[in-house]
Amino acid sequence: MTKKQEIQLYEDKKVRSVWDSEQEKWYFSIVDICGILTNQPDQEHARNYWKVLKHRLVKEGNETVTNCNRLKLLSADGKMRLTDVADQEQMFRLIQSIPSPKAEPFKIWMAQVASQRLDQMQDPELSIDQAIADYKRLGYTDKWINSRIKGIEVRKELTDEWDRAGVKQGQQYASLTDIITKEWSGMTTRQYKQHKGLKKESLRDNMTNVELALNMLAEASTAEISKEKNPKGFAQSARIAKEGGSVAKAARKQLESKTGKSAISSAKASDYLLPPNDKKIRH
Repeated sequence: MTKKQEIQLYEDKKVRSVWDSEQEKWYFSIVDICGILTNQPDQEHARNYWKVLKHRLVKEGNETVTNCNRLKLLSADGKMRLTDVADQEQMFRLIQSIPSPKAEPFKIWMAQVASQRLDQMQDPELSIDQAIADYKRLGYTDKWINSRIKGIEVRKELTDEWDRAGVKQGQQYASLTDIITKEWSGMTTRQYKQHKGLKKESLRDNMTNVELALNMLAEASTAEISKEKNPKGFAQSARIAKEGGSVAKAARKQLESKTGKSAISSAKASDYLLPPNDKKIRH
């Protein structure tokens, strides 16, 4: 079973969510939804609202509350914390206990989110279209979005190749990614994120166009070399990951020799992609 965390946007308000691939349904952060429906100023006030409401509902014997799940979600402080979540059906019931003029529009939005995911599973192009729309709302440039989407395609081709080679998803994928990243950039993924001052944010979503291009070259090269050498298992794939990363390393060094500056940036997306008057948007 795969649980993938995503940030959904409702009128530019973030709703932390998790997609359960086995059950094929979303789990939404109850705190985030309470905050939106009651216009709470921040996550702390939304948590307090939910705490009071939850206590009241438990006293009333509300079964929806007792059946809610708890999952680790990224909090405002950058840490993963256990958070109450509810699926669409549970959330509909909870919303009935929250007096808000946004209740019905929000229910419609939740239903659309669920429908879009199922549609995307049938037609992957819809998922790409949604990603483009989301990046545009966050303020990314068209040029950056094109590079990012192409990078997603390249990454998918690489993971398909790893799957064919018998590499296990999860830790082995992460280890191979680290090998590629360290070879071309000189840093592991963790070190690269620290270099940019990131915590749980996506590294790729905070790369410059040049960094995206180099990372794409590294992963595309790894996939092509793997297809030719036909590795079996993690150890052989690890050697090829290093070879693929070295192709991008050579390109990086050549670029740096021509420009006289590092191709690796310490800047985050909010530093160089978003409009000057919109610096409040973060990832």
